Amino acid sequence: MRTVWMVSVAVFGAAAIYAGMALAIAAASAERVVRIEASKFRYDPPKVTLKRGEPVVLELTSSDRSHGFKLVELGIDVKILPGETTQVRVQPDTAGTFSFACDVFCGSGHEEMDGEIVVTE
Repeated sequence: MRTVWMVSVAVFGAAAIYAGMALAIAAASAERVVRIEASKFRYDPPKVTLKRGEPVVLELTSSDRSHGFKLVELGIDVKILPGETTQVRVQPDTAGTFSFACDVFCGSGHEEMDGEIVVTE
């Protein structure tokens, strides 16, 4: 009888772990991924539209050198290194248009390197 009880506990425990993993995978896959590439004096795309309350992962890459990505209103201030992907999770809670910019000097024209995130209802 004890063996049956232990097997039952093991089976239900494994099922609970599997269900928890499935929920975690579903939650992670619910995040929308937005890729933004930085290169000398520009971001591609320069404008991104998000929905208020929607979880999003920004995947930031650089095709040429180190750049920055600073967006004060969403609390983002990261460095983008060439050959690496910088991931930033955001879930904007306010609608509006928010400007981001490169805050790592990248040469003449750096001051023009900006873009915007538009958060809609």
